[in-house]
Amino acid sequence: MAGTSFSGINWVAFGIVDSATGKIIADAGKGLSETGVVLVDGDGQGATTANITGLEAAGTKQYANNEAKRVTHGAQSPQLALTMLDMPFEYGQKMKGYHSDGKGGYVLKGGPKPNVAVMVCSSDFWGNAMYDCFANGELIEGAHNHGTDTNKEVDYNSAYTYSALSPIPNNVFIDPATGTQQPYKQYNSADPKFDMASMLSEVFGGYKDDGTFSNHGKTTSSTTPVSGGTHA
Repeated sequence: MAGTSFSGINWVAFGIVDSATGKIIADAGKGLSETGVVLVDGDGQGATTANITGLEAAGTKQYANNEAKRVTHGAQSPQLALTMLDMPFEYGQKMKGYHSDGKGGYVLKGGPKPNVAVMVCSSDFWGNAMYDCFANGELIEGAHNHGTDTNKEVDYNSAYTYSALSPIPNNVFIDPATGTQQPYKQYNSADPKFDMASMLSEVFGGYKDDGTFSNHGKTTSSTTPVSGGTHA
């Protein structure tokens, strides 16, 4: 059984995709790693919040003959507000589009920003993995907030805004009924047709799991309810 409510953040994964083809950049220098995808769950690292907005907007009523006859809806325009407890410095710099000057410094490059794919994994109340997926978008870090330590430590956890864009390949995130492409796709591991390898390949531009996901203990697929999971 699967549910629509969920709990926690199991992990967030990232990849940089090619701006022309949408394929994952499997290169540790040009991309995020040799396989192209990183799942941030190191010592003291991971996601604190991952708030998604813009999945849908309220419709606009259209009137005729003094009655509401139709409702029109704007395009899906998702945005992800992401706070990381921490992650490797080079990941953030690459995804934001900062380049090394070769002297230890990084500056924001001119021109287009990197095309970033993101996957957020949580769990529904039955223990199934839920995945919020974006195959293409841009990541910014709008500010750094510093504060002095007193008798308490004052921390800044890096905060990013991710604006989802349409996937680059035209056969990704397609509604089969209408042929319409969307910037967002959701999966639940309890679906009888769920396939982890297929999902990863679609979201991360042909990526093949090297064990990063299949060996990760927080990628759940159990149908056993979590604590308090007495939901119908």
